[in-house]
Amino acid sequence: MRRIALLFLPVLAACSSVSELKVTDYITPYKIDIRQGNYVTQEMVSQLKAGQTQQQVRFILGSPLLVDTFHKDRWDYVYQFKPNHGDLQARRLTLFFADGKLARVAGDVDAAGPEDAAPEPSPGSRVIDMGSAPTTPAK
Repeated sequence: MRRIALLFLPVLAACSSVSELKVTDYITPYKIDIRQGNYVTQEMVSQLKAGQTQQQVRFILGSPLLVDTFHKDRWDYVYQFKPNHGDLQARRLTLFFADGKLARVAGDVDAAGPEDAAPEPSPGSRVIDMGSAPTTPAK
C-alpha cells in the first residue's frame, strides 16, 4: 500500500504545480432539468374560445397555478424551465373571465392554427384575439 502511495505522490505533486489546469474545468457535477408550473402547449391554447366556461377551460389547460383571491376572474398559468446547461425559459398565460365565461387571453403563448406546427413564441406579452363569443339562439 505504501508503494502505491509513493508512486501516486509525484503525480499529485505535478498536478498541483500547474496553476492553469483545473480538474473542475473539465469535470462538472450533473445538474437536473428543473420544470416548474403549468406546461401549456400551442395546441391547448388554440382550443380556447371566447365564451367557454371555467370548467371547460380547466379541462383544456388544467388547474391554474395562480388564482388571485382578490381577482377571482383571473387565472395565471406560469411555466419555467431551467435546462441542465442553458438559459431559463419562462412562459406566462393569463385568462380573464366575465360572468364565469372566458373573455380574453393575454400572455406570451400564441393561439396557433392547425397549419402551424411549432410557431416561435413571441418575445413580449400581448393580447390574443379569440374571436367573438358564440351566439346561442333565444328559446
